[in-house]
Amino acid sequence: MVVAILIAGIVYLVPTLSSSLPSWWTKIFPTEKIHLGLDLQGGMHLVLEVESDKAVESTLERLAEDLKETLREQHVAFTQITRAKDLNIEIQLPGVDQQNQLKDILDKDFPTLEWKSGETGAEGMKVTLAMKPTEVERTKKMAVAQGLETIRNRIDQFGVSEPDIRPEGEDRILIQLPGVKEPQRAVALIGKTALLEFKLVAEGVTPQDIKDGKIPAGVKVYTMKREDKTTGQTYQSQIALKDRTLMTGEYITNAQVQIDTQYNTPYVSLTFDQQGGRIFERVTEANVKKQLAIVLDGVVYSAPVIQEKISGGRASITGSFSMEEARDLAIVLRAGALPAPVKILEQRTVGPALGKDSIQKGLLACLVGGISIIFFMVIYYKLSGVVADVALVMNIILILAGLAAFGATLTLPGIAGIALTIGMAVDANVLIYERIREEMRLGKTPRAALDAGYSKATVTIIDANITTLIAALVLFQFGTGPIRGFAVTLSIGLVANLFTAIVVTRIIFDYLLSERRMRTLSI
Repeated sequence: MVVAILIAGIVYLVPTLSSSLPSWWTKIFPTEKIHLGLDLQGGMHLVLEVESDKAVESTLERLAEDLKETLREQHVAFTQITRAKDLNIEIQLPGVDQQNQLKDILDKDFPTLEWKSGETGAEGMKVTLAMKPTEVERTKKMAVAQGLETIRNRIDQFGVSEPDIRPEGEDRILIQLPGVKEPQRAVALIGKTALLEFKLVAEGVTPQDIKDGKIPAGVKVYTMKREDKTTGQTYQSQIALKDRTLMTGEYITNAQVQIDTQYNTPYVSLTFDQQGGRIFERVTEANVKKQLAIVLDGVVYSAPVIQEKISGGRASITGSFSMEEARDLAIVLRAGALPAPVKILEQRTVGPALGKDSIQKGLLACLVGGISIIFFMVIYYKLSGVVADVALVMNIILILAGLAAFGATLTLPGIAGIALTIGMAVDANVLIYERIREEMRLGKTPRAALDAGYSKATVTIIDANITTLIAALVLFQFGTGPIRGFAVTLSIGLVANLFTAIVVTRIIFDYLLSERRMRTLSI
């Protein structure tokens, strides 16, 4: 059993120690390496702030649009519905007769809104609605939670190994990306809102009207990116779109980069889920021969004319993309849109040179500590000290193999945990050996002293290691970053220590004392 565990440990360590593995190895054996943390291999450190107030504003915008549609469907007269700057919705009614109908609709279909005030004037009745405070808080918390998950999905697809992403405070997100070689691209990918909307182009609004500011109600002007296919140059213009969003990107299940064979340019192909496919089919069927604009983060990328109903749940985004931009856009669309914009509060880049120096000094500390302990055990406990040293070497192999097997990240505090474990590994043997010495002073034979020493010291060793393991697990559960790195190596080291100190050394002693190979115990 010991030999099998040792071989398994070495097998798990081979990918870390070898820069290139043969093809047959990758088909049979594990290929997972020990991942290095940000403090060892360099990378990016970011602190983001989620602008959760924007999420509340977006929710109010959607509620205002939904309220307009509901009032129209139920034939309740109103002059206009606008969202005020102080996170309120203002509704202008022709008179007081409509307020009871409005209250019934709010109670039935809009439980998140509450009646704030109603003022009667010459133009009718002005009603002010607001989101309930509990709903505002829930929306803000949801924005941070969804933002955290969305960023995590984007980073996973970006290909960063062992990122550290966690909330910090009420509206902040801490991100550590070890080994990132393109920091600016990573920042752009993380911070992109990626709000995809489908809107109709406003008919009858000319470029001159836009220039003169003659924009009808319910219409808004957007920037549009255009590309000249002959020259390849990109330029911007303005286009008028209807306010109402017919569909958003929340129904996207997949987004892939494709190549336009005619112009040899990349575009993003979209696939919707079943519900999104039905909505898109209904939207295109109801608007044949009209222009449908594809809006991403407030910029129009294309506005094709709908020639016929589009079924099958597929669409595409064409524009002046480079291949890298198209790939990043596909990543953020697959991962989902951020529920609110994020602002970078802190950005630091840790160079790999610092990490390399840290590794060298950390390994030097472990090496000096390990060699010192090895010599001490040999001098103080003679041949028994050699047995403890063999167990110590196996303990270190199992710790490193455990880091590779579990895909854990080795950090600078993790190296400190290994150094601590080296000392604790022989501590168990010291307890056993001192108990054996006591038994031999009482005149017992080497075999009897060995049996008594292990049986009496084992319970104490297990108790000491388990209590330390409990503390390590608590550190892992509630700690962050470096503390978790320390807890990981300490936990793996404690488990390996119990095995090597109690099982491995006992097997070696049993072998040496069996069949009279060793008449006396060198201790």
